[in-house]
Formats: sequence, structure tokens, C-alpha cells
Amino acid sequence: MPWSQTSPMDQTTKFIADYLQRSLTTAELCELYGIARKTGYKWIDRYLHYGPAGLEERSRKPRHSPSQTDPEIVAALLEVRRRHSSWGAKKLLRLVHRRHPRWSLPGRSTVCDILSRHGMVARKRSRRRIGHPGKPSSLILAPNDLWSADYKGQFKTGDGRYCYPLTVADGFSRYLLGCQGLSSTAVAEAKPVFTRLFKEYGLPKRIRTDNGVPFATNTLARLSRLSAWWVRLGIVPEFIEPGKPQQNGRHERMHKTLKAETTRPPANSLRAQQRKFDHFREEFNNERPHEALDQQTPADCYSPVDG
Repeated sequence: MPWSQTSPMDQTTKFIADYLQRSLTTAELCELYGIARKTGYKWIDRYLHYGPAGLEERSRKPRHSPSQTDPEIVAALLEVRRRHSSWGAKKLLRLVHRRHPRWSLPGRSTVCDILSRHGMVARKRSRRRIGHPGKPSSLILAPNDLWSADYKGQFKTGDGRYCYPLTVADGFSRYLLGCQGLSSTAVAEAKPVFTRLFKEYGLPKRIRTDNGVPFATNTLARLSRLSAWWVRLGIVPEFIEPGKPQQNGRHERMHKTLKAETTRPPANSLRAQQRKFDHFREEFNNERPHEALDQQTPADCYSPVDG
């Protein structure tokens, strides 16, 4: 008899009804319904003890877990936690072990689960996720359409001081507008560099940077004091997506050359390091042919903002 035409509960009820009629033996009924004798006797026994309610499907969930932590151990752990609310699982286990050295204590992760189930673990506040406009897609059709800015990465000079090279380049011509070794990434040090570049070359339409200090923050619009200043000047900040430096690939490629030619080895002081940067910038802009520019130099392709 096909069981799939009706529900298991209906088939079980019909099985018991046929059993009560005594027209067939239990073995014949089991063969007729296509079930094992063990299953048939189980249903008969449940019906005789519990009536129709015994035929309902029962949960197969075990009543007791063999690996369940002893309630006495749980109580001891919770009691110590109440006295020392800042202690973690390792410290709790250590103290309980001192008091009850013969107990078989659970592992650290189990203790963490116990504390969590009893509401003794403070929930971490979820951090607000700041949205990102996505991959920059603006076109670069002429000089000063877009500048890119970044820090090459700090390193120590020979006197043990850190140097943070701030680099600014024109996206169209690859012209290295500035390469200044600073002692930090603070806005107070970066702003004078941009002030000088704006006076010398004019204002670009956009400046593309990563999402780090001092260019961006975790505020809703991602604007830092520096990029907010750009907005007031009429410059549009562009931020690459977090963790995707290839979206500022022209600038990153220049950094590779800059690092190879000016920091290996570094100079003995910040002043001496700046001289190396100035020499590199002069050569990079005016002498070094650029493959992406059809072997022209960046100086051949760049011109400051008119007016």
C-alpha cells in the first residue's frame, strides 16, 4: 500500500483501525501497509497505552545530552562570574579548578556559551557602516581634470625619524606636482603643501585619494577637514573603494618607481631625503619618457590651470 498518497498520521490511524477489527494478524497488517513488524508493534503499543494521542509524531530530539555540562559546574562558573563581572572564561576556569580540582571542567568556548546563555556577556554595539559611492568613474580628458594624492608609506631616515612622503600628481599627464617628506599625516602638515600647489598650478576639478587620514574620515560623507576645505574651494573629492588601490593605479605605479629610486637606502635626515625627492621629481617630469604618453615626458603633456 503506497504511503505517499496520504499523510503518515492517516496511515497510522487506518493501521490501528484494521488492527482493532482483528481480521488480519499483525504480521499480515505490516506486510499490507509495507512497514516493519517492529514499527507495527510500536504503534499498537502506543495506542494501547496513550490512546489516539499516542499515534502523533514525536520529537526525535534526545532528552539528555551526554556532553551537557554538569549543572553544579555551571552554577559554580556563574557564581564566580557574578563576583568578577569583568573576568573572561580562562580566568573563571582557573579559579573554579583551584576550588574543585577533581571536577572535569568544560573548555573555554563552552564556558563562553554558558555565560552568553545566562545573559552575562555584554552585546557589542554594531558599528555604523559608512556607505561608499563605488568605483570612481569620472573621465580624465585634460590636464587638471583630476589630481591624485597619497602617502607613499612611512619609513625611517638614517637619524631614526619617520618620513611620510605626500605625493600629488596630475592624472592626465602623470606630472608629479609635489613630493614632500612630512613628519606625520596630520592635516596641519598636509594643508600647506596643497596650498602651495594650488597657488602654483591652479585648482583641479577633482582630487582622487584613498579613504585614509587625512583625506577621509568615517563620517557620513567621508569628508575630513582637508577634503571639506577642497569642497569649499570648488574641488570635488573622489574616494577609491576601500582595499582597492588599483583604482588609483597610475599613482601607485609612480610610487613603485619613487620608492626604488629614493628610499633604497633612505637618506640620513629628512632634509637630505627631501633633496632626493626633489631630484626624482625633476627627472621624472622633465627627462624620463613615459610609455603611456607615447614616450613623451609628463612635462610635455602638462599645463597649469589658465588664469
